[in-house]
Amino acid sequence: MSGVWVFKNNGVVRLVENPGEYTGNGRRKVLVHVPSDEIVTSYSVLERKLSSLGWERYYDDPELLQFHKRSTVHLISLPRDFNQFKSMHMFDIVVKNRNQFEVRDM
Repeated sequence: MSGVWVFKNNGVVRLVENPGEYTGNGRRKVLVHVPSDEIVTSYSVLERKLSSLGWERYYDDPELLQFHKRSTVHLISLPRDFNQFKSMHMFDIVVKNRNQFEVRDM
């Protein structure tokens, strides 16, 4: 069983198998920084938001953008090309930064 665990504000957890970039109604998923209500449109925007939350950039793998938070064991690994940034990456960021990001339909 593989997929992404989705946590709701009411504490309900569910496994989303094969989360896609699009919802069933054809809408595109976007990552939103909740405090500023800003859509993440590039890795530079995302890096600024993550840095302000204590995440540090790792440069070990040239194929990936990686971020680590010293106070945790979490590692965020993203494809180098922002066009390959999919909803599964967005949900990973949401889970590791509760109440800071959410995935919305565009």
